[in-house]
Amino acid sequence: MSYQAENLPQDKHIFLGRQGGVSSGKYASLNIRARSLDRPENIAQNREIAAQKLGLEPNQVMILCQSASTDVVEVDTASQDQIKADGMVCTTPGIALSIGTADCLPILLADYKHGIIGAAHAGWRGAVRGVIENTVRLMLQKGAVLNDIAAALGPCIQQKSFEVGADVRAECVSISADYARFFASGKDPEHFWFDLEGLSRHRLEQLGVANITASGIDTYTDEENYFSFRRDTHQGNVTAPGDFGGHISLIKL
Repeated sequence: MSYQAENLPQDKHIFLGRQGGVSSGKYASLNIRARSLDRPENIAQNREIAAQKLGLEPNQVMILCQSASTDVVEVDTASQDQIKADGMVCTTPGIALSIGTADCLPILLADYKHGIIGAAHAGWRGAVRGVIENTVRLMLQKGAVLNDIAAALGPCIQQKSFEVGADVRAECVSISADYARFFASGKDPEHFWFDLEGLSRHRLEQLGVANITASGIDTYTDEENYFSFRRDTHQGNVTAPGDFGGHISLIKL
């Protein structure tokens, strides 16, 4: 299953799910995550399949070495798993920016009027600490205009599935007391249900981005179509650090 946002050109972006690749077992089937223990040749072939969705070759797809940072880089050539960052901006045609996720929120951004695209990997840490703002600000520095930026929030773990501890809520509320509205009461006073998608949308709105769509798709509950690190953890499928499947979202000029 794939998802495409209504506010981005259909031939220039795609949020891919886990279907349509060559991997098997817990990686079935379109796993692009290099840090998993899937066979490297499967990952390479899956990345080729993903690139072809936008009419590109694998060497035209920029793949970051993501963590939970707020680092954002400008990209003018494509590389794979070489640059450590969680956001990127590009003004060069012929390159696709990609974000790999397995519950975190992929955000694709574009100002096609001025020829600038961006992409951000927003887990809760990145979303709260500034990766979204850093990506949009770099787009503006390169000539984008707020009123011309479209932002698409892809499939991610939704609030009904995302239980967090009091420490996560405390960090968010320390930034703004208003952020308390993105947390619902959990099973006890130390646990809450967190709306990552809602908080991320709010932060885009606070920047002045008005053209925003959100998928509302829950990667945790839709096991057939999406990878989920949290679901794999709960099912006992993560037997080594970083060993879980991931899907990819792409955008090009």
